[in-house]
Amino acid sequence: MKKRLKTLILDLLFITAGTAIYAVEVNAFTAPNHIAAGGITGISTMLNFLFGSPIGLVTFLINVPIIIWAIIEIGYKLVAKTIFAIVMMSFMIDLFSHFIPAYTGNMFIVSLVAGVLEGVGLSLVFLRGSTTGGSDMIARLLGRRMPHVSMGKLMLFVDGVIVLVSVFVYGSIENGVYACIVIFVSTKIIDNILYGADSGTGKMFLVMSPKVQEMGARIMEELDRGVTYLDSKGGYTKEPGETLLCAVRRFEVFHIQQIIREVDRNAFVIVGDAGEITGEGFRPVKSDDKPLREVLDEFRQRAQEHQEEKKTTR
Repeated sequence: MKKRLKTLILDLLFITAGTAIYAVEVNAFTAPNHIAAGGITGISTMLNFLFGSPIGLVTFLINVPIIIWAIIEIGYKLVAKTIFAIVMMSFMIDLFSHFIPAYTGNMFIVSLVAGVLEGVGLSLVFLRGSTTGGSDMIARLLGRRMPHVSMGKLMLFVDGVIVLVSVFVYGSIENGVYACIVIFVSTKIIDNILYGADSGTGKMFLVMSPKVQEMGARIMEELDRGVTYLDSKGGYTKEPGETLLCAVRRFEVFHIQQIIREVDRNAFVIVGDAGEITGEGFRPVKSDDKPLREVLDEFRQRAQEHQEEKKTTR
């Protein structure tokens, strides 16, 4: 109970800090300089320019149908933190608009600083398994219907359309270019914070427990990650069992660990760095990459050879 409460408090603190940084970025850099760097906030920024409507309130209202769609698709429990993030972000954007001074200097500096602040702010939110709704939530929901298309490409498409519209709204190609710089910088910051310097890297979990089937079901449902069950045998007990194998992004590690603890506190868990991960949900598979089945077969064969070498040495 104490650990759950501690996790919840950390979730709220990270999300609050992340949305506060994002609100500073919107009020000090992007909105006053007519930069709509994608997302629902980008749409709200354009509507603020055209009609003077409050950015935070409009962002919240546009996100309402998206959240309803998400609840129908994946359940309210999985979007609870996202709802909190959207409410906090919308509230802080309108609150900070009353006292955060706008910087209207060099536009290149504006786009760079805005990209850094947006990247750091969103990373803090993403680190706790939440999103800020908008294009990232739309991309996630579309990804469930189109699993063959990567999340990055879906987000790029959604944000690209918004940036293109902003060019006509503001009547400036330059502002569209600065929006692209903000998106590029923030994406790089997010990738480095969440995934490490190489976005193809991640973590690999090997879990030994009599409840791996329950763990795997929750991982597939809550994180939309695939799992593999490997037949195993205890060296001491000689009892057959199953080992769960799962590769995840770095920002998903805490969620996986939370699931494992909730299902079986006595599970034996090995967490290792995965230098490169290819396949669905990660990097595209190259033509010369080996299928997962072949890799697992080689893994089993090497394990058997290792066991045989041990027997002969004895």
